[in-house]
Amino acid sequence: MEQLHPSDPSRIGGHRLLGRLGAGGMGVVYLGRTDDGALAAVKVIRAEYAEESDFRARFRREAEIAAEVDSPWAVRITGADPDAREPWLATSFVAGPSLAEAVSAHGPLPLRAVRILGKALAKGLGVMHAQGLVHRDVKPGNVLLGMDRPRLIDFGIARGGEHTALTSADAVLGTPGFIAPEQAEGRPAEPAGDVFSLGCLLVYAATGRLPFGTGTAEAVLYRTVHDEPDFGPELLADPELTALLRTCLAKHPDIRPTAAGLDDALTEDTPGEGTDWLPDPVVATIAERAAALLALPGIEETAADPEAAPVPGATGPVSSRRRFLGLAAGAVLAVGGGTAAWLALRDDDKPQGTPGAAPRPWVIGVQADLSGPQKAAGLAQERGVRLAVDTFNSRKDKPFTLTVATADDAGGADRSPAAAGSLISNPDVLAVIGPTTNASVTPCLELYGEAALPLLTVSALASAFSVADRRSFFQVSPISFIQGSALGRQLARQQGVSRLGVLCDRDGDVEGWQAVLHATRTLPGHIRGAAVHPRVVPRGTRDLSPVVTDMLAHGIDAFFYAGTPEGAARTATLLAGAGYRGHRAADYTVMGPEFLAAAGPAAEGWQFVAPYTGPEAPETAELARAHKAAYGGAAPDVWTAEAYDAAGLVIDRLVAAARGGGRPARAELLTALAKGSFRGLTKEYSFGEDRTVKGNTYFLHQVEGGRIRYMGPVPEAPAG
Repeated sequence: MEQLHPSDPSRIGGHRLLGRLGAGGMGVVYLGRTDDGALAAVKVIRAEYAEESDFRARFRREAEIAAEVDSPWAVRITGADPDAREPWLATSFVAGPSLAEAVSAHGPLPLRAVRILGKALAKGLGVMHAQGLVHRDVKPGNVLLGMDRPRLIDFGIARGGEHTALTSADAVLGTPGFIAPEQAEGRPAEPAGDVFSLGCLLVYAATGRLPFGTGTAEAVLYRTVHDEPDFGPELLADPELTALLRTCLAKHPDIRPTAAGLDDALTEDTPGEGTDWLPDPVVATIAERAAALLALPGIEETAADPEAAPVPGATGPVSSRRRFLGLAAGAVLAVGGGTAAWLALRDDDKPQGTPGAAPRPWVIGVQADLSGPQKAAGLAQERGVRLAVDTFNSRKDKPFTLTVATADDAGGADRSPAAAGSLISNPDVLAVIGPTTNASVTPCLELYGEAALPLLTVSALASAFSVADRRSFFQVSPISFIQGSALGRQLARQQGVSRLGVLCDRDGDVEGWQAVLHATRTLPGHIRGAAVHPRVVPRGTRDLSPVVTDMLAHGIDAFFYAGTPEGAARTATLLAGAGYRGHRAADYTVMGPEFLAAAGPAAEGWQFVAPYTGPEAPETAELARAHKAAYGGAAPDVWTAEAYDAAGLVIDRLVAAARGGGRPARAELLTALAKGSFRGLTKEYSFGEDRTVKGNTYFLHQVEGGRIRYMGPVPEAPAG
């Protein structure tokens, strides 16, 4: 939970506000407490949206309908005021993690638990549908696992996203990955769409993956409409449950069961007053959240309400509003983080100015793959951060001294939450660089977000991490599929390029497939009159000769491959054997020793556009000298300079905070990182609203003499 902002109200509709649970483009959700001590989530809609035609009548109508929903499996609406300048709605507060957080932190649920969860949520949806209410956004983040039972939240009220027509019939609402095909195509939301979303949610609960994959919203929605779901071995082990979920995910809404029918079909008992159907680690998290509520203070005055009289029965005074909200933030980890994050968010018991108090360390954390398949990249990033810290500490005018703390997640989703927890629980860690791999990101995002601990990754560059949240997450290199546009800019410099052959090997990851799509769509914008000849080979295809022969027969004069190092090597060998001498490029993720060794002489001349520089980059020459001095003469690896820059950005904001008033809170640093710009060794860093780096800075690498050489930045396309 975040502290209240100075501009926030102190009371809304009989609720004393304790802090912010979340905020978005449409408004803010607060944690409130009534005079009788009941906790509530109070959602407030910004005034500009409330002035839209028919909004208030629609808000009032749906609030009245939702208030009539009497189900133990849905949160209860406790109050609303559609006529307020900023309309608000309050629901009962559930002390427990979301399903998204539980699966991210502890892995998929056992199949029996999936059945029980499905039956409970189907009951909740059945009651809503009977009242004429459609949820519109059934997803793991909208299911809370309480001490007594799971509950649906956020149904049918003020759902927005890009649309200001919040709940109009023609608004396309929902979350890619969980939205039904008919909604993806712009048709109205109906009860059958909720059943489709529930099917996606249950697949996620059972496997930890989305049935239609991840990636850009466009790609996920396309697969939702056209592809079959991927149930994975976890669900396929239960043919009965798989068959039931397959009907829930039918493309045509008439084939899907109703919510009541799904309730009947799921034969497991509905959970009663308890959590014995959930795995022990999830139960422990729920218990921590419930116990933390006991630490909530009594209702105190706030800066926005200085004249308020003390509330009878309130607990003793605390030293300041900041201290009060710090305690509230620690206690109310009913929305995430657990005991470790609570400890991390507390103010110290002894203020920094107290005589005899030891100065608190200033620490930058590194979460990285230090022992798994990407350990070379992880080690390179750790060294980059350490070199940035050493450079700063060598300054005579430094306002503080920095140290580094590391956490090894081995590049895997299973170890990511524990690695994140070890850094979050250290209250002196102010920001974290990492993780190294895409796989490690989703399981830890919600944990970092709830601790308000900034997380800056330099190499996990997937285009979407759609289940967990991005509140604390910055991607300091351009997302990987944008290399397609950089490739087009590079090819525009070549002479005679007019027809690009693009080979997508589905043995690669989804980001490679999206790079292919991006290159296909953007090349004509870089080269006037250029055409693209794209081909796709299914997973497991070993013999690429037929498709390469076909592409050469179409007269291609440039070639782009996305897939695996082994597939790239086979392709290089086939092109060399055919005497092809046109421009050859590949997805940067295949660049490395494996490709060079497998392709041999056929690798000569291949190019890569990558979001990193390299040890030979002249702009990082001083860093390379420092690296060799610190690490026994070894040259830096790829990603070292980018990690150095990411740490430099954090240091720049910490120095500004220290000179402006002292050690910043994590949330204050988070806000500072999102603003302004920073000039690093390799480029200028600033962030958009989604906290991805602005610009499309890529660098060219080419195989020469059997080694990969850095060639320089890919220039912007010429005007016109």
